Amino acid sequence: MAGDIGQEPLKIIKTILLLALPVVIENFFQMILGFVDTLFVSKLGLIEVSSVGVTNAILAIYLAIFMAIGISANVYVAKYSGAGNDEKVKEVTAQAIILALLSGIIFGLITLFLSDELLKLMGVEEEVLSSANSYFRIIAIPSIFISLMFVLSSVLRGKGDTKSPMKISIFINLLNIVLDYVLIFGFFLIPAFGLEGAAYATLFSRLVGSFWLVIDLRREGLIEWRMSLWRINKKVQLEMISLSSPAAAERLAMRLGQVLYFGFIVSIGTNTFAAHQIAGNIEVFAYMIGYGFATAATILVSKNFGSGKHDEANMYAKYSLWIGTVIMSFFGLLLFLGAEWLGSFFTHDPGVLKDIKIALQIDAFIQPVLAIVLILTGVYQGAENTKYPFYLTLAGMWLIRTGGVYVLGMTLGMGIAGIWLAIGLDNLYRAIFLIKNFKNGKWMKERSVPADDPAVS
Repeated sequence: MAGDIGQEPLKIIKTILLLALPVVIENFFQMILGFVDTLFVSKLGLIEVSSVGVTNAILAIYLAIFMAIGISANVYVAKYSGAGNDEKVKEVTAQAIILALLSGIIFGLITLFLSDELLKLMGVEEEVLSSANSYFRIIAIPSIFISLMFVLSSVLRGKGDTKSPMKISIFINLLNIVLDYVLIFGFFLIPAFGLEGAAYATLFSRLVGSFWLVIDLRREGLIEWRMSLWRINKKVQLEMISLSSPAAAERLAMRLGQVLYFGFIVSIGTNTFAAHQIAGNIEVFAYMIGYGFATAATILVSKNFGSGKHDEANMYAKYSLWIGTVIMSFFGLLLFLGAEWLGSFFTHDPGVLKDIKIALQIDAFIQPVLAIVLILTGVYQGAENTKYPFYLTLAGMWLIRTGGVYVLGMTLGMGIAGIWLAIGLDNLYRAIFLIKNFKNGKWMKERSVPADDPAVS
């Protein structure tokens, strides 16, 4: 076989790790710094914490759209980069930026005119509404910077550069923490702005990040100010929307499903919900690993499809899957052995701590399955096949997970054990079907463009 398929396994592993680890590190820093950010806001009071929480719940819907556009940009930039078509890479970059700008403006206008209504839909109480509305408008009216951050970072990753987005993300998160402290509590001649200060800190950090990413893209030669590139290309736009729509729908299905089964968990009991939330916060670190290897798989699969090397794409997919699964399985072992110790960082309530231990020890066995779901979803996206993971997520989240929480957690009275068994069954169902289609080759879409395809030239 030609190309990279003949290279040594260690070289393949190194290639995957060089792409995956910066994404894992970036996500890790975002989590740690996010905790610090939340800590500052918590010093202001419960109303402020509630305001941030409800705003983030609405922003999760915005982010689902922006992340999906980022997936399209990542896939097509990697694909045409692999084909050696620099002109097409520049065109896709320009069209992705246009789509990011348009989506950012649309969601900004939605926030400008409907912020009150959106917050009331979330069930915000009167005493929280004013504070939440002020924070939400400062954060989300300039949604253009959120969309640009996602899409510009994805373009760089598609080109194979995962280090630059990592460095920029770490810097702006550190900047956000410094600005949080100064603008929330005041410093020297600068007055304290309270919750609005936290919003302005986030906005300024995103502004800096967006401009830095543009500079990096310009330096890499991915952005050129030629009118021919910046005219709206309907064909490219439709291709990107077609690829991103199922990915966006998948994330929205997850979010909406979470809202429903969270309601079931709350009805079981406050302590059970608290234990579930804490266990979920601990498990997030596993997701960072999975998303890192999923990103590497998406880039390498797209790039090799672009150059017509389907065997190499398949090889990189397999190696990414095995490496990520082994690492997440090891993380699962740590969860099983350290469940109670990890829970003790969040609470000393014996009942809640017991539930956290049960949840994490069940979750330990879910980790290899979760790795398969996350990484193979990235593989499918690299092959421009976003519909199949969406269908599986829709059925898994709404039937198996939500139904499982209701039956096992509530009806059969299994509590926290029933909840996490339902989560495991959902992931197992998706993993089985993703692997089945992966093994029989149905994950590869026929429209993946080989290097000598005239459409690429």
